[in-house]
Formats: sequence, structure tokens, C-alpha cells
Amino acid sequence: MSTHRGTRITDHLWGRILRLPAPTTGYTVDRAVPVPMRDGIELLADHYAPTTARPRGTILVRGPYGRSFPFSLIYAQIYAARGYHVLFQSVRGTFGSGGTFEPMLHEVADAADTVAWLREQPWFTGSFATLGLSYLGYTQWALMSDPPPELAAAVITVGPHDLHTSTWGSGAFALNDFLGWADMMAHQQRGPLKRLAFQVNATRRLQQATRDLPLGAAGRRLLGDESPWYESWLEHPDRADPFWADRRMTVALDRCTVPVLLLTGWQDVFLDQTLDQFAHLRRRGVDVAMSIGPWTHDQMVTHATGRTARETLSWLECHLGGQADHRAPVRISLTGSGRESIDLPDWPPATRERVLHPQPHGGLSATAPAPGAAASFRFDPADPTPTIGGRLLSRTAGYRDDSALADRPDVLCFTSSAIDGDLVVYGIPVVELDYATGTTHFDVFVRMGEMGPSGRSRNVSDGFRRFTTTPGTPIRIELDAVAHRFGAGSRIRLLIAGGCHPRFDRNLGTGEPAVSGHRMVSSVHTLRIGPASRLILPVAQIS
Repeated sequence: MSTHRGTRITDHLWGRILRLPAPTTGYTVDRAVPVPMRDGIELLADHYAPTTARPRGTILVRGPYGRSFPFSLIYAQIYAARGYHVLFQSVRGTFGSGGTFEPMLHEVADAADTVAWLREQPWFTGSFATLGLSYLGYTQWALMSDPPPELAAAVITVGPHDLHTSTWGSGAFALNDFLGWADMMAHQQRGPLKRLAFQVNATRRLQQATRDLPLGAAGRRLLGDESPWYESWLEHPDRADPFWADRRMTVALDRCTVPVLLLTGWQDVFLDQTLDQFAHLRRRGVDVAMSIGPWTHDQMVTHATGRTARETLSWLECHLGGQADHRAPVRISLTGSGRESIDLPDWPPATRERVLHPQPHGGLSATAPAPGAAASFRFDPADPTPTIGGRLLSRTAGYRDDSALADRPDVLCFTSSAIDGDLVVYGIPVVELDYATGTTHFDVFVRMGEMGPSGRSRNVSDGFRRFTTTPGTPIRIELDAVAHRFGAGSRIRLLIAGGCHPRFDRNLGTGEPAVSGHRMVSSVHTLRIGPASRLILPVAQIS
């Protein structure tokens, strides 16, 4: 165990960069403190101890990505310099902690054992809060599956509670995200030169692996002996499979009683789960608040850090420090034309419907066309429709110029006339399609985008579903939740395709399991243009 002293100059500098309240104290850091688990394994943690006689409280952070920069800054230094004890722990099998890393599997028991150790420490303040992003958010839900009495508050940033929803929630496997994550986890604990070599080649290697079939063998070629759990995810697509029971913390949403602040981005991969968490806790009467910015998952650690840290400090002051809470339950960033921040009493707010119909010659308007016309394309799994932007665990995520999609022969494109005045859409857009295919195994990807006066378009909201039977009624697909202003003169664009690869594994058209399937069959997709095919927009006037 080694002890280090925080640097006040550095803490003041970061505080100014992030526009935080000024630091109030120095702190010391005890590195690699062993914390015993019930099975004899020891997990290592760094203890940040403020050098003040009156600490503001205690914070517990648990994650798999190490305890160094940037996480040490974002989840430890900021708070230690403002009077909080912070215990920052590496989960089982990562960065010196004993045992084997199996994602999500041990977090309930290990969190409980960590709290049992914490309450016995002489420096413990008697209650604590939890913080953390992504997997560090999941560990918080794991703790709240059986919440200890000392837990006083939580701040969960883009933290999923259900691994099946993350991987298979659409019916297809989230290939790019979770093969890429498995590859990152396989290399993150190697030496600096090996990590650098991995980072240089990671994108190319992942692209090749997502193109190869079958997916199980492709994963093994990429990962080697590392991340063996990845293939087990591929082997269990069914939500009801008992395999997922220990990787799903839905029970935490029913048992949580402490104040929870949820932080996310409109382009974050776990946005849907954060919205579900907010709605569930809100229905139960739990003190819950939510902020949504214009960020991707990666940007939560870069662009969003200042805003999220300020909101977190305020939340802790209220719920550990006893100060009055004056924030609105919901704080959102309005994307598109004239970005601004809006406070709301709830989510989603009341809206009215605006319906737009695809037209026979590529238009999109409020007029319902007469039945009879149709538009078709051929989806070829050997040349699947590519992913451009959207909610990904990737540097290519977010809002992107997707004009090239509209020019592909395997994409249907419908574009409205120029909007006379600003149009604000917020909530969940829905697409209903009178649809037919030549196969019983197919995917439908839809995208609502905005096309500017220059003719370039950008994604706003996506929807995707995998189907296993030809529907007898119109397909209904919910798109990503949005709060977006279409500016005057812009156009709304609707794209329809048979895939979005490699965000989702391509539909081979055969019904073979994703882990072992390799035979590919093309299919023709037909949209029947008429009253039943429509884009439904939740529209409201925001004052």
C-alpha cells in the first residue's frame, strides 16, 4: 500500500477547466487497499481521504477500467478535493483485483461484501453515495438489488441494468458494440506499448471480424483466449433464457428507495434503459431526476464531464449534505436548430401527433396517398446496408452526415418539403409500415433525419427490429427518443432499409443461429404506400 498526496494546484486547474466550485481541502490517496470478499478473493481499491476534520460524506465507485486517469479524476479527485472520502475499487479480475472477470456476474455479492468492509472502516462517515458511468453504473444497480441501509444517494451515468436488453433487445445482436467491447477488455490490462498497438489496429481488426462468418468463429479469431464470455452471449438470444437472470438488475428498480440522478445523452447506447429507469422509479414515487445532453457514450467522458460533475456535486450536497434541492425533475438539451437547455416537470411531456406518409415518388407529407403504389429493394446479406452514426459504443457514433445512405439501392428514401417554421419533436417517434418480404426472417431499419438547405442529411432518430414471420398487419417500430428542433427551411427525411451492419448482426435470411450461421439468402422488401404506412411524430410547443 502506498500513500500519495493530492496536488491542490492541479485540482484548482481542473476545477477551472470544468467550471466547478473551488476545491475546499487537500487529500491523501492510499493505493491498492485490499478488500476481502466472502470467497476469500481480495479486490483492490484506492482510498481518497480528504484532509479535513469535517468530511462531507463517503462515495463508493466500482468499475472494471482501472483506477487511473481519466476515471481517477472524474470519479475520485473531483470529490476528494471537495471534502468527500472516495473508495474507488476495481471489480473482480481487473487491475490487480483477484478472481476472474465475468461481466456483470459477481457484482451483487461483491458490492455487498465491499459495503460490509466499508462500514467497519474508522474513516467511514456513516452513509455513502455511489457514482459511475456505464459498467460503473451497472455496479450501482447491482448494489441496489439489495440496498444497504447506509446507502443515501446514487448518480448513475449511462448505466444499463439489463445486459440482455443491451445485447439482444432489438432481436438482433449488437455486434459492433459488444464484440468491440470484448476486444477492448481483452487488451486494457496489457503494457503501454501493447495497448498502443491495439489502439492503432483496433478499428481495422474489428471491421474484419464483423464481416466474417460465422460470428462465433469470427469472435474467437479476434479475441483468441481472451474474453471467453463473449461467445456465450451469442449463444443465448432468448430473453427468457435463465442465462440472463444474474445479468439483469430489474429487481433493483423495484427495491431502490434512495434519491437517484440519471445522466445520459441522446446518442448514448444505453439511452433507452436510462429512460426506462426514470419512468420506473418515477412511478414508484422515488426521488429521481434525469439530465439528457446531446452526447454519445464516449462523449460522456469528454464533452459532458463539466456539466455532469456540476450536477453530481449539487446532487450530493442535497442528499448527503442536507441542502435544499431546487432542480427540475428533468433537464434536457434540445438538439438541432438553436440548441438550448430546457427544464421539464416529467418525461415525456404531453404532445400532439403529426403524421407524415411516404408518397409514391419519394415525398413525405401529411396527405395519405391512395393504396396501390409500392416501393421495393433487395437486401443482400453479403453486402449489408452499412451503419452510419447513431447510438454506438464507437468513435463513429452520434450525429453524422448520412447522405450516402439515401443513394444506396437497398434503401428507400422519402423526403418532405421544406418546413415553413420551426418544428419541435420530442418523445418517441413511431413508424408504421405496410410491409412485405419474400422471407420469414428479415430486419427493418428506419431512420428519421434532417436534410438542410445544402442537401446534406443527418440522423436524428433510429429504429430497428428483427422479425421471424411475415407480419399480417403493419409493422410498428419505435424510434429513439428525441428532443429535436427542425429549423425552418429544413426537410424531414425517412430512410427504410433491411439492415444496419455492423451495429446489428446482418440477417442471413435463413433463420440459422447467429453464433453458427453462415449461409446467406437475399430477399426483396416491399413497402406498400398508402394510409397504413406513416411516420408519427410527437410534436409540442416548448415555451
